[in-house]
Amino acid sequence: MEANPAPAQPDENAIDVALMVRIGAGDHAAFRSLVERHQDAVVGTVAKMLGNPSEAEDISQQVFLRLWHHAKNYRPDAKFTTYLFTITRNLVFNESRRRSRRKEVSSDERGEFSNLQIEADPERQPDSELLQAELQTAVDAAIAALPEAQRLAVVLRRYEQMPYEEIATVLGLSVSAVKSLLFRARTTLRDSLSSYLAD
Repeated sequence: MEANPAPAQPDENAIDVALMVRIGAGDHAAFRSLVERHQDAVVGTVAKMLGNPSEAEDISQQVFLRLWHHAKNYRPDAKFTTYLFTITRNLVFNESRRRSRRKEVSSDERGEFSNLQIEADPERQPDSELLQAELQTAVDAAIAALPEAQRLAVVLRRYEQMPYEEIATVLGLSVSAVKSLLFRARTTLRDSLSSYLAD
């Protein structure tokens, strides 16, 4: 007896494009579905870029409002997530610039994470959960200290598993420029986190 072939999985991009067509026609249910599909990724990316979870909610809301307002003009020339994260990039970079104009970061603050050193007490053996939390905090801080284009490239690659080609489109760069950005970012992160990487 022949086994039935597994049902074909729907193409995620085709689902998003179909939802955008319905949103363009004013379908609120389609909009809710699209938000549910992508809000975690957008909020997570914005939070990692800005380092502020409460602001991440506000910026993410703006991302989806832009999607709603521009849905009628949406053309699926690229993957939907590329379009989504390009809007996210624009709003995050605008917010970063607004912040830097509002408050020039002192050189002390800017260098806060560049020589990241966590003093370890040899008498105390913290449990693995505490060490893991400490490491995650250090990684987040080191990523937050990267220049914005490097930071976004790292976040999209590491947390969204986005291919180089898609990151290149989001950032408006060539694939080789993205690889170069990521190489520089990894070198900086390795230096910042050297105290954790030592044997």
